[in-house]
Amino acid sequence: MANNKLPEVWLRGPLHDMPAMVQPVAHALLQAREELAGLMAGFPNELLWDKVAGMASPGFHLQHLTGVLERLFTYARGEMLTEKQLSYLSTEGKPSNKTYTVSQLVENFNNQVDASLTQLSATNETTLTDIRYVGRAQLPSTVMGLYTHSAEHTMRHLGQLIVTVAVLRG
Repeated sequence: MANNKLPEVWLRGPLHDMPAMVQPVAHALLQAREELAGLMAGFPNELLWDKVAGMASPGFHLQHLTGVLERLFTYARGEMLTEKQLSYLSTEGKPSNKTYTVSQLVENFNNQVDASLTQLSATNETTLTDIRYVGRAQLPSTVMGLYTHSAEHTMRHLGQLIVTVAVLRG
């Protein structure tokens, strides 16, 4: 590569010990982790909870990226959310109770990506079409649907975070 940058994760080849059907999900999560690390490097803690045009703050996006991955992977296992997960959900984006730093929130996301990759690597591909129920309303999805949505939702919020951080950095 001309500038010594690696190609995007999905262009680096298959991941060792990752079932083929969930490779795209793993690639997306790894790509998000890399982009997030670069984006948030040097971002000031004092701007963490600032909003642009009334949109969500960087702190919200960082908390939500972590929380939604954990919740979707919980549903993919066929489990209901715990009280701890529901409590975390209710505090996403609320700076009044938070003393987090940017680096702590990035580390939390990285740890959740690691946990998600571990779950993906242990996935039996024959279970990908199994029905799972989501949320209090118990709406139906499949294991693959939950995994795919986790990748899509992660990239959606990363995109929003990229714009918000760019505006806040001026």
